[in-house]
Amino acid sequence: QVQLVESGGGVVQAGGSLRLSCAASRSIFSINAMGWYREAPGKQRELVAEITSGGSTNYASSVKGRFTISRDSAKNTVTLLMNSLKPEDTAVYYCNAYLWRYAEKYEYWGQGTQVTVSS
Repeated sequence: QVQLVESGGGVVQAGGSLRLSCAASRSIFSINAMGWYREAPGKQRELVAEITSGGSTNYASSVKGRFTISRDSAKNTVTLLMNSLKPEDTAVYYCNAYLWRYAEKYEYWGQGTQVTVSS
């Protein structure tokens, strides 16, 4: 079981920056990957960025070069730094974690945090 607690988010003007943090209830090295998804009104939830236990990262093409995902193993925290924000980045952002145990995938979600980018 993994509990995820998110912080950050809010309202920012286009071109601004925000930082989202997600604290896990267990060592992030015991989790196969953690990341951030977002869901905008009327759209499907999509992957924004993820980081694996090995440190590999993956980004959606729409955020590459603007967003950076990182981790702090001492705090069991993953952070998403969002720069050059655009109105189309407006969405509810969800922290995600998954791990594999005996060929079964277990997936966990945070409660979501709103990010609003005004033009």
